[in-house]
Amino acid sequence: MSRSREVHRPMQTLHRSRFPVPFLVLLLAYALYAIAFIVRTSFVLDGERYFSLFDDAMISMRYARNLAHGYGLVWNPHGERVEGYTNPLWVLYMSLVHLLPLAQSKVSLGIQVSNAVFLALNLVFVKKIAEFVARGAGTVSLGAVALTAFYLPLNTWSLQGMEVGILTLLVSVALWGALRCLATGAFSPWIYLLLGVGTLVRPDMAVVYGALGVFLAAMDRKNRQRHLLAGALILACFMLLQTALRLWYYGDILPNTYYLKMTGYPIALRIARGAYAALHFLGNMGLILLFLIPGTLHLRRNRALALLFWMVLVQIAYSIYVGGDAWEWTKGSNRYIALVMPSFFLLVAYALWQFHQLVRAALLPGREQHLLTRLHARYGVIVLFLFSFISSNQLYHLDAFARITLIEPPLYTRENETMVRMALALREMTTEEATIAVVWAGIIPYFSDRFAIDMLGKNDKVVAREPARRPEGVHPLLAFYPGHNKWKYSYSIGELRPDIIAQSWGAREELQPYLDTAYRQEMLRTGATVYVRKDSRNVVGE
Repeated sequence: MSRSREVHRPMQTLHRSRFPVPFLVLLLAYALYAIAFIVRTSFVLDGERYFSLFDDAMISMRYARNLAHGYGLVWNPHGERVEGYTNPLWVLYMSLVHLLPLAQSKVSLGIQVSNAVFLALNLVFVKKIAEFVARGAGTVSLGAVALTAFYLPLNTWSLQGMEVGILTLLVSVALWGALRCLATGAFSPWIYLLLGVGTLVRPDMAVVYGALGVFLAAMDRKNRQRHLLAGALILACFMLLQTALRLWYYGDILPNTYYLKMTGYPIALRIARGAYAALHFLGNMGLILLFLIPGTLHLRRNRALALLFWMVLVQIAYSIYVGGDAWEWTKGSNRYIALVMPSFFLLVAYALWQFHQLVRAALLPGREQHLLTRLHARYGVIVLFLFSFISSNQLYHLDAFARITLIEPPLYTRENETMVRMALALREMTTEEATIAVVWAGIIPYFSDRFAIDMLGKNDKVVAREPARRPEGVHPLLAFYPGHNKWKYSYSIGELRPDIIAQSWGAREELQPYLDTAYRQEMLRTGATVYVRKDSRNVVGE
């Protein structure tokens, strides 16, 4: 068969694609699981049920609420303009949710439900891509959808409010469009426009944009010039638009988080830490990676497989470059790699299907079909998928099963509840003019509704431009902790003089002189210890 006919063959399967009962059942199962997941992230305080997102997502929520209330895109009402977020379009969407008649305790629920919808739609495109890659093989389709649907890190990041959900959907839709273009030989600028919108959701989606554009230009010789010119032009327009708006509104060329995480630390050590985190992630996958090795032999003959493999490789490389994420201890995919995990599971499902085909051919020679060998051939692939599911979700040591099945509440739920309790207690004991120094810069400022001081600099230009610190007693290759390597107590406490120091981070010997001379220790009704400035008039309760 010629290459052109081989490429067009799966396209016929694509047009006949339907939504069979097994897929609809799987989709329904995921919808019910997402609902249960969201409910398990909630908690009841003083008779009222609260929903809270992951703390970083609550930073975005703080900006969104201030925008919806007319204060602008700022972290503190009437405060300095600092771009302490990296997801502008997601913040704008959050601001629309804040216009709904929802109590403060329920606004986060709207974001969680939105991400559940995005992940459900993503499963539809995972199914379409799988059928295209495997020429309509239902086993690959259902396997890839199941592995994606119940992958714990993807659900954790998305259903707890990060922009990962919408970005994962955009990546899958773009990959689907790219495969259609390769199959038909047509050029479509909509792929680049779609990913251009993705850069408005998060600027580093430019990495996905560039990776896909390079692949299409390399594989589609007929339209190579169009891919290069249109792709570069559209990306430049979106990036220049963001930069111009940022320079006008915030006075900076890059987001404040860039200066915080990407400056003031040796590049080699940052990359070394990113590589260490990536190796932990890949090592946690265990034997799954062994199944992918034979599949790499098909990359030259199957451009769809090659595209998926390329996208996964590029995102892992990007994660290494930025030093990984701050929450790598889970050993699951971080927020950067999670975007392409559906592609990874498509590769896994295809590899397992190929392995099953080989085993079946070996066990069923000719027409000799003993009952036992038929069972081996039929159900062996199910066992392999179950093994892959368990292996990919062995993230949080012994409580992984409890987390997946929701016997235990999702990751960070208990910490979120603690921070909301603390925020409500701080709001009760302070006036509206009070200032609170925090490390958790999302939940406490959002629910306390008080002017906040970000000790780690995500929302502070001064701290963000400080040299990064290396914690004592930590190996230099592991000392980089994105977003947590900079602080300046002489500024945050000495100059800004918060009424309450709710939290601190590192270098206690630097903080102690301020605590000894200007602050007194108090305990909140929640049991948390805080420090109140002795001459403050904005602390009115105990």
